[in-house]
Amino acid sequence: MDPGTAIAAGLEMLRAGADIVDVGGESTRPGSDPVDVQVEQDRTIPVIRGILAGNPTAVISIDTRRSRVAGAALEAGAQIINDVSGFRDDWGVVDLAVESGAAVIVMHMLGTPATMQKDIRYEVFPQDIYDFLEERICVLEAAGINPEKIVVDPGIGFGKSFDQNLILINRLEIFKPLGKPILVGASRKAFLGAILDEPVASARDIGAVAVSTAAILRGASMIRAHDVPSAVQAVKVADAVMRERVDS
Repeated sequence: MDPGTAIAAGLEMLRAGADIVDVGGESTRPGSDPVDVQVEQDRTIPVIRGILAGNPTAVISIDTRRSRVAGAALEAGAQIINDVSGFRDDWGVVDLAVESGAAVIVMHMLGTPATMQKDIRYEVFPQDIYDFLEERICVLEAAGINPEKIVVDPGIGFGKSFDQNLILINRLEIFKPLGKPILVGASRKAFLGAILDEPVASARDIGAVAVSTAAILRGASMIRAHDVPSAVQAVKVADAVMRERVDS
């Protein structure tokens, strides 16, 4: 995507009510291959700078597994590091988070984007996901990351079968004992396409609203969305329902 197009899209998401814009330069779709680190950096840094030039108060997360890209993004103004490897691929990313005080999003992924959907095996599901996130939290906190700046993401679609994705959403509250905000990124994922018999990702946005609502009602604190206006409405209503249940 042209940087100008991505910048405009990010600014429009903020105007529509997004709290955070996640900027990434490497596809993590099933079967995707890694890109050169310079390519990833060239794709992301101009976008971060452009969004902040248009909206200086914007909160930006950098979606990367590489310390070089994370460092450049933080220097450009990003405040959050979103690492789909769970901060396992490059320890330098952890060091940067500690030094900068950046918030971190720790996601579970089975294998790599190129392999994660090829041989899906767990000993005990979804306990394995819980154990992984618990272990990563311990590692990051021991390294010096502020416990209040850690968000967990069970990794919907990242090395999970159709049924396992539904189980994770339906049993999301099992991650509550971790004591961290839970992020769910299910928007436009393939399992929604299977439910809706819809091969075109951009045509799954109504389904994404449904799964985002379900996630909030099951304990999610954050959702990742493509269609921001619809997601904002869904989150506001689901949050109001949740608050009523808690207050009553």
